[in-house]
Amino acid sequence: MNHSQESLSITIPEDMMGRRLDHALAHLSDVSRSRIKELLKNGCIEQNNRNSMLKASTAVCAGDSFMINLPDNRPMELIPEAITLDILFEDEHLLVVNKPAGMVVHPSHGHGTGTLVHALLHHCESLPGINGVERPGIVHRIDKDTSGSLVVAKTEAAHHGMVALFSQHDINRQYLAWCKGVSRWNHQRIEQPIARHPHHRQKMAIVSTGKMAITDAEVECRFEHLFSRMRLTLHTGRTHQIRVHLAAEGLPILGDTTYARNFNPSKSLPESIHNALGQLTRQALHAEILGFVHPITQENIFCQAPLPEDLATLNHALEHM
Repeated sequence: MNHSQESLSITIPEDMMGRRLDHALAHLSDVSRSRIKELLKNGCIEQNNRNSMLKASTAVCAGDSFMINLPDNRPMELIPEAITLDILFEDEHLLVVNKPAGMVVHPSHGHGTGTLVHALLHHCESLPGINGVERPGIVHRIDKDTSGSLVVAKTEAAHHGMVALFSQHDINRQYLAWCKGVSRWNHQRIEQPIARHPHHRQKMAIVSTGKMAITDAEVECRFEHLFSRMRLTLHTGRTHQIRVHLAAEGLPILGDTTYARNFNPSKSLPESIHNALGQLTRQALHAEILGFVHPITQENIFCQAPLPEDLATLNHALEHM
């Protein structure tokens, strides 16, 4: 075994008993299901400290332990792809795009093509070399299934300047979320530490030893005491921060299959609500506003990403329920 490679130790909890091995390991780690299958074929996954060929379809038992041995990453040779970008702002230093839901920001195992980076390499000639081979120009990211504003650096100086702004939390980052349930408060500052979930590695959780995360949550609209539209302002940028904080407040985001329980809307709700929820294939979360002082020109930049069709349809249905 190469000691420089990363290894993940996974123990199957009771609620995953009987699941397929590939599904269970993907759910409990940061590794995609297709990557898990590849690792199984290559003998890179051990069960109960025994090196044996495992099948992806094997049903797991509670208490089983697995070691996932991830070979060292090899630098990817990225090929630019002619993917249309919705550009909100651009100059010679920076680019702000409206990322669609479903698009991964940068390449990773299981996402070797079709990422925002592939599109950026086609659009900008100056990106290679900034922030590493696989993440050129990327200053921050938003989840694959979250839409909205994202800034990209086109030069080394702009990259350093934007990193400094994010580290100082000197960025206006506002999100919209459509949630199940309503709150008793109109405005709340949520200050809860976030870390990797102790049992489900693909999830984050509120953990006392985690890094402090701060979210300002404001109720924009309540819909019949059943749903809410929330405006969230980020003061930190932890992984899944908004999704974890809202779920902890009893306001899970609609369509979020990771932090919300399965939701079957009442048959008494209007057909438009059922249709809008049925068409929602991701969490109803949108990075609407991104504002900052340009690190090179000192210009005040304010970008507002319009709602994508699925969220516009959902919002319209809720406003007219």
